[in-house]
Amino acid sequence: QVQLQESGPGLVKPSQTLSLTCTVSGASITTSHYYWHWIRQSAGRGLEWIGATSYNGDTYYSPVLKSRTSASRDTSKNQFTLHLNSVTPEDTAVYFCTRARAFSDYDYWGQGIQVTVSS
Repeated sequence: QVQLQESGPGLVKPSQTLSLTCTVSGASITTSHYYWHWIRQSAGRGLEWIGATSYNGDTYYSPVLKSRTSASRDTSKNQFTLHLNSVTPEDTAVYFCTRARAFSDYDYWGQGIQVTVSS
C-alpha cells in the first residue's frame, strides 16, 4: 500500500518561504515513470497544480508559480520537498502531495496539510 504524508508548518508569515515535505512509504520515489506532485486547494481557486518531481529527479513547475517555486528530493529518506517563497495570504490552502504516471491519473494522495499565510 502506497502512502504519502505531508509535513510542514501550518502557519507562515507573509513574505516568508513555505517548505513542505512529502514522505512516501510503500513505493520508491525513484521507480520509473512515476511523478510526484504537489497540488493545492483553496476556496477561491479550487484545485491548483504546483509542480512535480520525476522519478529521475527532473522538476516541473506551474508557469504561474514558477518564479516562486523550487522542488527537491531526498532519495535516502524517500521524500520530496516543495519550497514556495515570498508567500502571501493568497497562498493559503490545503496542500497535497500525490503520485501519478506523468501528469495525469493521480492514484495515491496524502491527506493534505492546511497552510495559512497570516501575520
